[in-house]
Amino acid sequence: MDEIDRSIVTELQRDARQTNRELAQRIGVAPSTCFERVRRLHDSGVIRGYHAEVSAEALGRTVQALVFAQVRPLRRELIDDFQREVSALPEVMSVYVLAGGDDFLLHVGVPRIDLLHAFLVDRLSRRREVTGFRTSVVFQHHRNPAVAPLVDV
Repeated sequence: MDEIDRSIVTELQRDARQTNRELAQRIGVAPSTCFERVRRLHDSGVIRGYHAEVSAEALGRTVQALVFAQVRPLRRELIDDFQREVSALPEVMSVYVLAGGDDFLLHVGVPRIDLLHAFLVDRLSRRREVTGFRTSVVFQHHRNPAVAPLVDV
């Protein structure tokens, strides 16, 4: 990726709804060049898609938590199954597979604290493979809207 590609990626993360002509104007290239560069970024997997950023709170997920879970036995099949099954739970917003003391990090969002407790007790702790978990309630969250590629210095 060169500087033009990095600019395209940054601009599209800032506003993916802009037209190709607007994007080309912002980064200072011809629309045809911009179109071809965006197509190449898609084809190479740098750009994987577009989405709308939605407020979790507006959707009733006013209580969010990070749940660190340990599962046993650590086998690929169990890890893959657990990841797939908990990803399908309506309370779960994201799933991360980890290395270290914890095996998974679940980002959970629910309307009320009692529903977080119910999720932990009724959904998570009842799973045979879950040997333990720790929960941290999220007070505030900030996500960097544009992930810039790291360049060797």
